[in-house]
Amino acid sequence: MNRKYIQKNYINLCSPVIGTKIYDYSDQFFGLASRLIKDEPPVFKDGVYDKNGKWMDGWETRRRRVKGNDFVIIKLGLPGMISFVEIDTSYFNGNQPQYASIDACYIDNKSKKFNWSNILSKQKLKPDAKHGFKINKSKKIFNYIRLNIYPDGGIARLKLLGDIVVDKIKFSKNKFDLLSILKGSKIVACSDEHFGKAENLLLPFKSKNMGNGWETRRRRGVGFDWVIIKLGKPGFIENFDIQTHYFKGNFPSHCSVQCFFSKTNININSIVNSSKKWEYLIKCLELKPHSSIKKQLSKKSKKINYLKLSIYPDGGISRIRSVGKIV
Repeated sequence: MNRKYIQKNYINLCSPVIGTKIYDYSDQFFGLASRLIKDEPPVFKDGVYDKNGKWMDGWETRRRRVKGNDFVIIKLGLPGMISFVEIDTSYFNGNQPQYASIDACYIDNKSKKFNWSNILSKQKLKPDAKHGFKINKSKKIFNYIRLNIYPDGGIARLKLLGDIVVDKIKFSKNKFDLLSILKGSKIVACSDEHFGKAENLLLPFKSKNMGNGWETRRRRGVGFDWVIIKLGKPGFIENFDIQTHYFKGNFPSHCSVQCFFSKTNININSIVNSSKKWEYLIKCLELKPHSSIKKQLSKKSKKINYLKLSIYPDGGISRIRSVGKIV
C-alpha cells in the first residue's frame, strides 16, 4: 500500500516551545492572551464558567464600548521569516472579532522602539473556523508580532508558520543536540503522522505522553515509515538517542538513520527521492518499549545537514537526539 508523503518545511514560530511569549495586550477579560499561543488544539467545555463568564479556550476581550480596537503583542522566542498565518476562531460563534490584521517588526537588543510593518491587511473572520493567509513579506525577519482584532472578541489560536533565522541563533562551540528545534532544525517531509506530529521528535523536553511523540498508523501492506530532518547548521554527529517513551505496545521493531550533505537548497521531491541512497549511520537498531536507546557511532559522521529516520514497519517514536558539533 503506497502512501503519499507529507511535506512540512515550516515550523510554528508562535509556539511557546521555542520561547515565544505574550508581551502586551489591550484586554483579556474573558480569556487569557496566553491561550492564544498554546500548541494544543482548542477545546470546548460545555457548562464551564469562571468568575467573569463562560470559560473559553482562547484569548477573549470584553465588549468594547469606546472607539478603537483590541490587540495582543507577541514576542517570538527566536527571530523568523513568516510565510503563512493561521487564525483559528474555533468555538467562538457570535463572539469572534469581525476583522483581524497583523503587524510585525524586528527589534535588536539596543532598540526598544516598535516600528510596525503591516504583514496581513484587515481580513474578515468567520465564526468557529480556521483562516489561512499567505504572507507576501516572507523574506523579512521579525521577532515581534501584533495581532489586531476589530473591534473586540475572541480568537482560539494563532499560528505563524515559517522558518527560524539560524544566523540569529547563538551556537555553542561545544557538543550539543544538533537536532533540537531550538537550534533551527526542522522536519521537511514524512511518510505519515496519523496519531502524532513529526515535529514532536525535535522538541527539547522529554515527551509528556504518547500523543507528544511521532506516531504513524498501522501498516497493512509492504513498506515502512520515515521522516526527513534538516539540521539548522551542518555538523558532525557522534551519537544518537532514540526515545520510545510511552510507546509500549506500538513502538517500531527497529530503526535506521541515514545522512546527506547538500551545499544548496534542494526541493523536497528531490530530497525524498534521493534519500533512499543516502549513507547509513545506523543500519538496524533494535528498539524497546518506553525506553531510551543510545547508539555511539563507530566513527564521527561526515559533515551532514540532512537526516532520515526510518522505522520498521510503523509505530511511535517520542524523540530523536544527536550529540555533535557544528562545522
